[in-house]
Amino acid sequence: MRFIVYPEVFEKLPNVCFAVVAAYGIDNRVWEKEARELLKASMEKVRKEMGNTDIKTNRQIVPYRMAFSELGYNPNKYLSSIEAMVKRVAKGGDLPSINPVVDLANAMSLEYMLPMGAHDMDALEGDITVRFSVEGDTFVPLGETKQEAVEPGELVYADDKRIRTRKWIWRQSDRGKVTADSRNVFFPIDGFMGENCSRMLEARNRLAILLEKHFKCRVERYAVNKETNEIEL
Repeated sequence: MRFIVYPEVFEKLPNVCFAVVAAYGIDNRVWEKEARELLKASMEKVRKEMGNTDIKTNRQIVPYRMAFSELGYNPNKYLSSIEAMVKRVAKGGDLPSINPVVDLANAMSLEYMLPMGAHDMDALEGDITVRFSVEGDTFVPLGETKQEAVEPGELVYADDKRIRTRKWIWRQSDRGKVTADSRNVFFPIDGFMGENCSRMLEARNRLAILLEKHFKCRVERYAVNKETNEIEL
């Protein structure tokens, strides 16, 4: 399996970059209490630091809003995953505890103010890519079963068969979601050269250390950018 970012993505977003953690042989039924506590601590930090601020103008959020605008998505209507999470938490809402791996990913996302995905690799078919959608692409929203058509030209995560995210980092598919039974998980982190790339790599490294230490798994780390747009998982 490969992770590939198509060259046309960099033509549209020249400074976009990605960090990846691939974890193999996860035991996602351990470290439950600690993962919940880490998520709770990250939410409390967000409320303390962001509760009385304008999230839309935060320097960590602005690059994603600008990218959405460049892609033709109204950033006030379509929030990046990190902006949606921060907004919800800053207003006093909680992110629900799902399972240890998802809780850890959400905690790291909030801690570093970065969008971080989690995909069950065993539910992926073929390669996973970041590309623009084409005629015939379909998507099943998280928590639903009905397929919806995706118009051509939308930036997406996808495997060889189906779309895995809509509007880049706006919504994730129900297919490929991480469950308690997930054993092999792909974690992409999306960032921008010259903006938050060093923090993105720091988040990648910390996530990898925590996974390896607490989930009894083998972990690999990668970086993907315009110069290296393809990796073997």
